[in-house]
Amino acid sequence: MSQLQDSFGRRFHYLRMSVTDVCNFKCTYCLPDGYRPNGRDKFLGLDEINNLVAAFAEVGTQKIRITGGEPTLRKDFTDIIRIVADNDKINTIAMTTNGYRLEQHAKEWYEAGLRRINVSVDSLDPKMFYQITGENKFDKVMRGIDAALEAGFERVKINAVLLKGLNDKDLPSFLHWIKNSPIDLRFIELMETGLGRDYFQTHHLSGADIKSQLITDGWSRVPSAVEDGPAQNFSRSDHKGRIGLIMPYEQHFCASCNRLRVSANGKLHLCLFTENGVDLRDLLQDPSHRPELIERLHGQLAQKKETHFLHDGITGVTQHLASIGG
Repeated sequence: MSQLQDSFGRRFHYLRMSVTDVCNFKCTYCLPDGYRPNGRDKFLGLDEINNLVAAFAEVGTQKIRITGGEPTLRKDFTDIIRIVADNDKINTIAMTTNGYRLEQHAKEWYEAGLRRINVSVDSLDPKMFYQITGENKFDKVMRGIDAALEAGFERVKINAVLLKGLNDKDLPSFLHWIKNSPIDLRFIELMETGLGRDYFQTHHLSGADIKSQLITDGWSRVPSAVEDGPAQNFSRSDHKGRIGLIMPYEQHFCASCNRLRVSANGKLHLCLFTENGVDLRDLLQDPSHRPELIERLHGQLAQKKETHFLHDGITGVTQHLASIGG
C-alpha cells in the first residue's frame, strides 16, 4: 500500500493520536478555565483505536504519539499502549503528558511498550509552575520525570512554552538543568488559537529570539533526523542534554511537515489549524472497512494546504490545543 503523501511531495509517517480531550490541568495558554465537557460523542474505544492504528500502519506510519488532553486520564491507557505496540509496523511509540501519573506508572507503561515521553514543564520555579498550570504539582511531576529515566525510557523530552512576562526568565535555569541530565528540552513558540488572541498578543515570545540567544551562547545546530519534523535541534559539548526549538512562525516551517492528527472522536486533521477535520469514525467499526478508510486518507491528503496560515492571523477552528492533541 502506498505511503501517505500530499500534493507538495511531503510524506507522512507520524500520527498524533488523541485519546481524550479531558485534562486535569488549567494551563493559561491552553485551558485557562479548565476542562469543560461539550456534550460530544464518547471517545474512540479500544477496537476503534486498533482499527485506526492498523490502517495508518498500512500506509507507512512508523511513529505514533498518544496525546490528549491528558491521555493518561483514560483508565484503559495501558491497553492503548499495548494496541500500538502489538503492531510490528510501528517503530516508535511516544506520548505527551503533563506528568501527573508518571511517578506511579512509568515502569508499567514502559513494560507495555511505550518508549518515548514528552512531559510538559513550563517552569522550574514551583510558584511559576503553579501560576501557569493552575496546579501545585511541580514536585510530583519532577518525581515522575525521574521515574521515567529510571524505568529505562530511551528518550525523555521536556516541553516548555516560553511566555513573555511569565517564564521567559527561566531559560538559564532550564539550561543549567540539562547540563548534567540527558534530557531533550523543547521550547515551543506560543501559537495563537481562537480563544487565545489576547493572551497571544500579551505573551508571545519569538522563537527566533531564543535561537539567536542560544547561538550566541555557543549552542550549535544538530542535523535533524527524519522523524524530527519541523523541530530545530541544538547541542553544546559541555551539556548532556539537547535543545529543540519549534517555531511555527518561522518561514518555511510547514515544508518539513510529516505528521497527521486524529482527534479523540475520530476526526482526521490535516493541520493543527485551519480546518474542521474529516470524520473517520464510520469506518473504524470493523476491520473490513479498512480499504475504504485508506482510500479516504489518501483522498484527504490531496487537499492538504501548503501552510498553516498562522502568519496571516488565521487560526481556523482550533479553539484550544487540547481539543485535538496539540
